[in-house]
Amino acid sequence: MNAFKRTILTGFSLCIGFMQLNPSLLHAQHTQDLWPEAQGSEIPEADKPTLTVYFPEKEIANESAVIILPGGGYTNLAMEKEGYRVAERFNRMGITAVVLKYRRGVNYRHPVPLMDAQRAIRTVRHHAVQWNIDPNRTGILGFSAGGHLASTAGTFFDDGDSGSPDEIEQQSSRPDFMILVYPVISMVEDYTHAGSRFHLLGEDPDPALLDSMSSDTRVTAQTPPAFLIHGTNDQAVPVENSLSFYRALKNANVPVEMHLYENGPHGFGLAPDNPLLSGWPGLCETWLRNRGLLD
Repeated sequence: MNAFKRTILTGFSLCIGFMQLNPSLLHAQHTQDLWPEAQGSEIPEADKPTLTVYFPEKEIANESAVIILPGGGYTNLAMEKEGYRVAERFNRMGITAVVLKYRRGVNYRHPVPLMDAQRAIRTVRHHAVQWNIDPNRTGILGFSAGGHLASTAGTFFDDGDSGSPDEIEQQSSRPDFMILVYPVISMVEDYTHAGSRFHLLGEDPDPALLDSMSSDTRVTAQTPPAFLIHGTNDQAVPVENSLSFYRALKNANVPVEMHLYENGPHGFGLAPDNPLLSGWPGLCETWLRNRGLLD
């Protein structure tokens, strides 16, 4: 084999190996800054929130979209396990999946993460025609602290500012459905996640703020339908978080479905190596189909 052929084959092998090690890069078609340059100019480059869009195959696309919020205690982001891989799984349902890198940590406390989540919802709706989605089939999916942010977006929303010169801000920020996986819900009960509360609200937040940021206290009849997943032996974010949100939704007559696992430790993501836990995306797919979102 001559040197040229060896070079080509070596380069090809390296490329294949790189793709095998980086499956999250295979199907992401588009990444963009969340905020326009004028509004985002003061955010350090490393902290800039972004949207990474994964489009399903055209043959199975169903015009639904989901914005994915990875967890990480409002300080880190589990982008691979609770972001990119989840996006690819929802692509197989025909859903356009959008992974949000949101701001978090002591420099970006409330309301900054909520602003990013609301902006993401508005942005997806703004690109509905371009991305071949139905703006009325745009939901949100969150894990752990990302689940808290998703539930916050589902309980703090508006119809958009019709007079804004920014066309994105004219869009509604209300998600059409919520999928919450081992979510943090309460900021006041003893079963809250202390790390998430600290990084979001600070050392000694006002009690009224703590109550307001407990999503179970803000549920109304206008709260979007929800699908909940949790493990009863979750030691980091106790299952009482999902139970309290379920009760609040049920009491407000909001459609809700919840699945609890006897053995579901925190942070299992898609749980590819667990035959039982790995079934939750299929349960979610059935729920979405029954709600007419996969037609």
